[in-house]
Amino acid sequence: MNRAIFKLSALCLLSCALTFTSAASHAGGGYFVLGYGTYANQMAGTSTAVGFDGFAGSSNPGKLFAAGDRNDVGLKIFMPYRKIERTGSNNSIYDMESTSRNSVFYLPEAGMARRINDEWAWGLTLYGNGGLNTEYNDDNGIPGSNANPVACGNQPANFFLGCGKLGFDLSQVIVAPSLGWQVTPKHSVGITALLAYQRIKVYGLQAFQNFSAYPDAVTNKGYDSAFGLGMRIGWFGEITPWLDLGAAYSTKVYMQDFDKYKGLFADSGNFDIPSNYSIGAAIKPAPGWVIALDIQRINWGEIKALGNGNLDSLLPGGSPLGSRGGSGFNWGNQSIYKLGIEYAASERLTLRGGYAYGRRPNNDEDINSVSFNMMAPNPTDQFTVGLSWKMDEKSELHFAYGLFIQDKYRGPSATAALDVGGRETVTPHVNVLFFGWSKKL
Repeated sequence: MNRAIFKLSALCLLSCALTFTSAASHAGGGYFVLGYGTYANQMAGTSTAVGFDGFAGSSNPGKLFAAGDRNDVGLKIFMPYRKIERTGSNNSIYDMESTSRNSVFYLPEAGMARRINDEWAWGLTLYGNGGLNTEYNDDNGIPGSNANPVACGNQPANFFLGCGKLGFDLSQVIVAPSLGWQVTPKHSVGITALLAYQRIKVYGLQAFQNFSAYPDAVTNKGYDSAFGLGMRIGWFGEITPWLDLGAAYSTKVYMQDFDKYKGLFADSGNFDIPSNYSIGAAIKPAPGWVIALDIQRINWGEIKALGNGNLDSLLPGGSPLGSRGGSGFNWGNQSIYKLGIEYAASERLTLRGGYAYGRRPNNDEDINSVSFNMMAPNPTDQFTVGLSWKMDEKSELHFAYGLFIQDKYRGPSATAALDVGGRETVTPHVNVLFFGWSKKL
């Protein structure tokens, strides 16, 4: 057991090092990845009542006992495209477009499960989230056109009327030790501690410094880091030979504040990870077939930096940026629907596919929503296909491809508060590759 812990710890360190340098735009689910692990990545994230690998801590710890003894590792390769555009401004020099230069991201993940005895199991999962990693390097080429000459001098304006490169870079890593208990032969429960680390860097938002309660803590402060703690609980039940059910709930992960950016994020730099819950079913209509359904609910609105509107600080008399009532992304609570299908084509080959739909957390296309979400665009539909190949009785290789369908998100620009106006459009789509390996012990 000590050797297994050592191996996974080394893998976790490597995974952390890679994940901290990358984050990606995710379909539907804000900055949450739709699913984690060798099976969920093939089935568009369905995992509450299906997929018995070492990633129970990331979805439903109630499945941990059913996973048995195993190790799982995986690598996601995200290839996002994000283009932003403004037209019809009050002054045409602010009509411009830019494409994010960050187009390939690598997100490793790892999990393990071990049975202690006939009733108890433990596991450890490492996974990451991201979603605000965008970098727009274009400006309008007009000297002195920026909205904060004190900070920018005579430089041209970027898309948000600051200067220089414009972007957000958010990364999150969660280490999730879990404990599972088989209450009866057909029902199990589990609990997971969510040990979180996140870091962020924001640059190019000099135009908003004059709207902030803390003007020197808005932009271009380098990376800031925070640690936090939360909890996930779950249940898994084998109801009939053809039906399994599951449910899981994650508390809010309470994070340290981003002090370097307390003048940007509402509530003095607070950026907790929101609570969320899911219910799922796995239906086995015939030998070799599984149809899985998940519904996930993410409570984005409970985090002020995410739930407050774009204009809360930009209109006369509004709350300053960084205050509890300051501007945010205008994300509301969101439901995500996932469908997965599994077919055992042979003793060695299992085919999987899935579809997920998550209405954008900021679905209203109005002046209070669009502009800040240029930095974190979310497509709404994802399709996946995948397969698992048994190398022998204990080892499997996994592959998946995911397509986040191209979408357009448009509406009036919040820069109307800076006398710029116009309409803004963001066009995101994402291709995803996943490679994984599993070993039963």
